[in-house]
Amino acid sequence: QVQLVESGGGLVQAGDSLRLSCAASGRTFSMYTMGWFRQAPGKEREFAAVASPSGASIYYRDSVKGRFTISRDNAKNTVYLQMHSLKPEDTAVYYCAGRSSFTRSLLPQDYDYWGQGTQVTVSS
Repeated sequence: QVQLVESGGGLVQAGDSLRLSCAASGRTFSMYTMGWFRQAPGKEREFAAVASPSGASIYYRDSVKGRFTISRDNAKNTVYLQMHSLKPEDTAVYYCAGRSSFTRSLLPQDYDYWGQGTQVTVSS
């Protein structure tokens, strides 16, 4: 079992930055593909960024490329999402998720473990 706990959300203005953190329990964190997903009111959950177990392979959805950076520290069992130049359309609940596979997936249904989510609200 893996437990994920996110932190770092909040209310910011357009153009500001935030860093989300996700702390994972368990000794096999380095074997998990980790992702950040988000869900806005009335919309489906979508991937924002995904990192391979080693962190060597990174994927971003087009709308966040150049603004968001996912990184992971396997020694600390933690994955981060650094967000810059935030826009009102980035407003959502952000979830950290883990997939017990080395195979890449950008689909929420392929992830085995989820955090409780952290709210990010960007005002215009």
